[in-house]
Amino acid sequence: MPTIRPSADLRNKYNEISDFCNKYDEPVFITKNGKGDLAVLSIASYETLCGKTELYRLLDEGLEAEKAGDLYPMTESFAEIRKGLPK
Repeated sequence: MPTIRPSADLRNKYNEISDFCNKYDEPVFITKNGKGDLAVLSIASYETLCGKTELYRLLDEGLEAEKAGDLYPMTESFAEIRKGLPK
């Protein structure tokens, strides 16, 4: 069940909202004049969300490359990666 709070709670109950977001790793939805306006979440949750989005983008890029026939043997790919690693 989503947590929904009025916009006044951002000013009046900020610490409570912050504690909830950090403890439960869930967003709090903020309403303005009775309508959805914002989603507030912890920095950790935001970074996780961004990381997942980037992973999905990279996976999609790989699937598109596979469809286009742009493939390399795994041994060649790992050899290229190792070349770029610091010694």
